[in-house]
Amino acid sequence: MRVLVACEESQAVTIELRRLGHEAYSCDIQECSGGHPEWHIKCDAIELLKMRWDMIIAHPPCTYLTVSGNAYFNEEKWGEKAVERKRKREEAARFFMRFVEVDCPLIAIENPVGYMNSHHRKPDQIIQPWMFGHPFTKQTCLWLKGLPKLEPTNILERPAGGWENQQFTKDGRYGGYGGKWGCKADGKWLRYGDPLVAKERSKTFPGIARAMAEQWGGYAQ
Repeated sequence: MRVLVACEESQAVTIELRRLGHEAYSCDIQECSGGHPEWHIKCDAIELLKMRWDMIIAHPPCTYLTVSGNAYFNEEKWGEKAVERKRKREEAARFFMRFVEVDCPLIAIENPVGYMNSHHRKPDQIIQPWMFGHPFTKQTCLWLKGLPKLEPTNILERPAGGWENQQFTKDGRYGGYGGKWGCKADGKWLRYGDPLVAKERSKTFPGIARAMAEQWGGYAQ
């Protein structure tokens, strides 16, 4: 099966699909960090939508779509910065919708809770890392076409103090820095606003990537 994993530089889902024998390709405007450049197409993912794919799994950028950034759309407080941010949100929404509208029988689009929940429609499913073996919380919405909802593979017991609300980073560390949550990469803490933070926090949890490949890849076959 030919699969496009759009906007994925980490190659997390692509590698899992390849492991199962699918002809999967990651695509991003960045170089890949998954170690398999031979499976990576560096270009605007929209260009690849002109080709025929059996399945598309898309991770459109969420910087201007996530609910966590809503405070920065206040024009009275932020002025022209808020106006520009709204423009970028509409641009991001149009990019998201290109995956909704593409002619492909099997489509999954992933994004956090945010603007597209109302601008487009409610997601078909919301998953959490702790449903797939990772002791953290991060609500992830899935909009599906022709694909079943993901079945949890390893539901963890909720700890007494609740789940940590942090994203998986490549060295497995989580935490805060300078009073603002960020992530650790290459041995140093990064603040929000650092370009590497968005890159690190957007990586798909391994358990979720494996479930996508095994369940959706198997369903399609």
